[in-house]
Amino acid sequence: MENKRVEVPEGVLDDLCSRFILHIPSEERDNAIRVCFQIELAHWFYLDFCMQNFPGLPQCGIRDFAKAVFQHCPFLLPNGEDVQRVLDEWKEYKMGVPTYGAIILDETHENVLLVQGYLAKSGWGFPKGKVNKEEAPHDCAAREVFEETGFDIKDRMCNTDYIELKINDQLARLYIIPGVPKDTKFNPKTRKEIRNIEWFPIEKLPCHKNDMTPKSKLGLAPNKFFMVIPFIRPLREWLQRRLGDSSDSDNGFACAGNTPSKPNGEKSKPKMRCMPQFSEPAHAEQWTKPKNQNLKSNGKKQHQDSPNQRKKINGVHTSQVKQITLLKSDKKPNPRRLHDNFDGGLPN
Repeated sequence: MENKRVEVPEGVLDDLCSRFILHIPSEERDNAIRVCFQIELAHWFYLDFCMQNFPGLPQCGIRDFAKAVFQHCPFLLPNGEDVQRVLDEWKEYKMGVPTYGAIILDETHENVLLVQGYLAKSGWGFPKGKVNKEEAPHDCAAREVFEETGFDIKDRMCNTDYIELKINDQLARLYIIPGVPKDTKFNPKTRKEIRNIEWFPIEKLPCHKNDMTPKSKLGLAPNKFFMVIPFIRPLREWLQRRLGDSSDSDNGFACAGNTPSKPNGEKSKPKMRCMPQFSEPAHAEQWTKPKNQNLKSNGKKQHQDSPNQRKKINGVHTSQVKQITLLKSDKKPNPRRLHDNFDGGLPN
């Protein structure tokens, strides 16, 4: 049984097609994939403006809207291609387009900024988006972050400081932007794309799909952060190098060379380009509680000493080293809600 077609008025389709489709060069209009991108622009305009000005218009997703456009303009598929197949090919093509964005950290490096999509079922993710044709990666990242948060990162970016992953055959690169004041005002520049923007404590975010930390700490299931999960462990490792944090906490922070296995969702090893590397300090336990066992120093084993003898760690007597105490507070701040909804009071 054939699904009921969404009844977008003919006059609205005429206006949208003249705005976004009919004016494009003929070589692009003959390419069904290129036409789908233009239909996507028309769909956004339909949601943002047409439905605002004409409340009686039907709500429809991109697939139903695209089918309505192709049926309204059959010359866009001169060979009678199947609309469903064209849309599937377009979706597959989009998955191959690289995405760029940013991991925005506050001044304490303990909280990260996440955005939530406009739909009610949308999860949380980093601000990012697909690159345009001939657009540089760092320019794409700055543009997408500004569109989704209203925050300009151009003057804060280091073009070689990023985490890059390939997830489901799609490249994603996020530039790391540390030191952003937590009281910064964020406001999306695009309509009906971002619903909420919040700060989240990094230690409360999941690093694999079965990590129930956010469920117990934030009241949110880990699948609400499925777009964030692949980046959490690389981000924690970056913070270790940046801050010299050698603690092996229960929250998933791991020392270099002792990284836990990756979650199944990560297809490839993360590529990290960071600021000047810092040598990894020894575990806090090694500094404060030398044990009666063979200790490694510069890669060489030392002979076992008696309890009365001074231990040497990395060539330094323990009596010369101040004990390092890592203070941790059990009361971490809850995510700070900056804007609950951005669709109120929008101009017509």
